[in-house]
Amino acid sequence: MTLQKPILRALAGETLPTPPAWMMRQAGRYLPEYRATRAEAGDFLSLCYTPDLAAEVTLQPLRRYSFDAAILFADILLLPQALGAELWFTPGEGPRLSTTTTPDELSALKPADAVHDRLSPIYETVRILARELPKDVALIGFAGAPWTVATYMIAGRGTPDQGPAHALKTEDRATFDGIIDLLTAGTIEYLSKQVEAGAEVIKLFDSWAGSLQGEDFARYSLRPMQEITSALKARFPGLPVIAFPRGAGNRYAGSHAAVGADCIAIDDGVTAAWAAEHVQPAGCVQGNLLNSHLVTGGDALVTETQRVVRALRGGPHIFNLGHGITPDADPENVTIMLEAIKNA
Repeated sequence: MTLQKPILRALAGETLPTPPAWMMRQAGRYLPEYRATRAEAGDFLSLCYTPDLAAEVTLQPLRRYSFDAAILFADILLLPQALGAELWFTPGEGPRLSTTTTPDELSALKPADAVHDRLSPIYETVRILARELPKDVALIGFAGAPWTVATYMIAGRGTPDQGPAHALKTEDRATFDGIIDLLTAGTIEYLSKQVEAGAEVIKLFDSWAGSLQGEDFARYSLRPMQEITSALKARFPGLPVIAFPRGAGNRYAGSHAAVGADCIAIDDGVTAAWAAEHVQPAGCVQGNLLNSHLVTGGDALVTETQRVVRALRGGPHIFNLGHGITPDADPENVTIMLEAIKNA
């Protein structure tokens, strides 16, 4: 690891004249070359589990754009599949999982340290990327946070309000806690292997954190991420971790300390100016351009990009979107965004 890479410098707490930048879902359907490689793979899971192709789509945006990081191409639901859940993708409808909602279904899953055989292709993808990435580009490994992954395991699919997971949490807390505990332990194992294979930064995506209310937010979003972060840092001293409790609102304040993360990623539900005052004093902030600007482009894209950069220029900042880039984004708008960052 070398702190000369801009992302690593920002994660170490350095305020840079121009923030390093990357995008969530930067390898994805907005790029024609991704769609071609996806067609070559045949289906989404085959793309994830074929290291040469997964590495190829991870590298594609680096050939077009001057990003400072690449993020491993994979999916947050590969972990529950490795634990024994059935996983498939229905065209036009997204992922489907066999449900885990009873003590018997939970006990039928594999232990946390049994995930590696299924996930070995993912580690090979990381090894390929560690060899092939440009020397100034950092490699980010990732996983879904336990709460978010649990919502899919319990419902068997994505839901608008995570209702089935909230219901199980209320009706059978022991089983729900068992799912969270298993996912926490499994995520530590999964991410440890990513780091051993060459990942330099880890990001935890808690995409549905915002639906947790009251004490449940701390108990089921922040605490599992803290346990994962603490375990990873004990195994790999100096490893930077980015946590993304999406939808946290004013609860982003204090999240650095609660998770032990080096950086808190923020969505577009808070302003960059608010984050500069309430979040950035505790450490690096990542975010938070509204992703629809990469669809609509124009002067607003430049103005809003520079507003984010200027608001957060007083401390460590990694420029990113408030959520992933969408399939209908114009690739040319990414170039415009990156130029606006440099000229802010």
